[in-house]
Amino acid sequence: MSIDRPVSFGVDRRPGATYHRWVSSGERSALRWDAAVLTRALVVSMRPKQWTKNLIIFFALLFTVGEAWSPSDASGAGPLIRDAVFAFLLFCALSGAIYLINDVVDAERDRAHPKKRRRPVASRQLSQTLALSAAGTIIAVSMALSFLLRTDFGWVALSYTALMTAYSLLLKRLVILDVFAIGSGFVLRAVAGAAVLSVPISPWLYTCTGLGALVIALGKRRSELVAAGEEAGEQRDSLRGYSLKLIDQLTYTVVPGTLVAYILYTFTAENMPDNFAMAITIPFVLYGLMRYVYLVNVRGLGESPEDLLISDTHLVATVALWLVASTLVLAFFRT
Repeated sequence: MSIDRPVSFGVDRRPGATYHRWVSSGERSALRWDAAVLTRALVVSMRPKQWTKNLIIFFALLFTVGEAWSPSDASGAGPLIRDAVFAFLLFCALSGAIYLINDVVDAERDRAHPKKRRRPVASRQLSQTLALSAAGTIIAVSMALSFLLRTDFGWVALSYTALMTAYSLLLKRLVILDVFAIGSGFVLRAVAGAAVLSVPISPWLYTCTGLGALVIALGKRRSELVAAGEEAGEQRDSLRGYSLKLIDQLTYTVVPGTLVAYILYTFTAENMPDNFAMAITIPFVLYGLMRYVYLVNVRGLGESPEDLLISDTHLVATVALWLVASTLVLAFFRT
């Protein structure tokens, strides 16, 4: 048997008297249920699936094996791994907050999209005021923790937040600049990984990261254009300026550029093994690029690259093999 308890809700009309009313166990359950629903809506709006993009932060940790740390020295690698994990979690929080802002800005347009209309803000499960309040709180706390973790990392996190906020408010409406902003966001993630570890990273790695991100962004725009058809401009402003022919031409430029940049990286970067052993990873990058273009152009699966990169068996296996090969080469052949 549940016992009702008094809860103070305000001030009585009588001077100095506090007003109480009885809250039933059913009402308390409803309050808890509402809180759970709102929490779930906030988490969904922060898009945890998209947080896989922040794994790029660990690139710096990977590419400093044999220099800043050794696989055989767990004590030396421990602090670096800890800082990289903290940086990853902070970027997950920041990117999640940016998605909350993005959903508020795009609420009306999302309601015209067959899938995006189900998002909590677009479907009005989550109020715009609460979404913005949560975003502001998360950004403020995350930024403070970022500067406490490492000052250089804090500045990179601030730059990322400013860029992605500008993307949500303006840049995503501008043709070409929208995909450049996405690519820059990936580069800043890689820079953040190096900043939090205070290690130098070859500019070639940033170049490859940016170009690879452009390939993904162009594939996403192509799939959006195909799926939306004549309503493309109603769902995203920048799609009015794109055509399949333009996107394909840009892709034909960026994909070879990504591959060439990676090849040059493996052969010319100062911190690569002198015996050019890193070249054995080139086929994985080539196949990964070709597979992604196939999935986007033939199977039309590029609209949600975060799902594609973890669901396609070929891509998952390719990334895994690349990681293993790169780690072994850098650990045993770097002088």
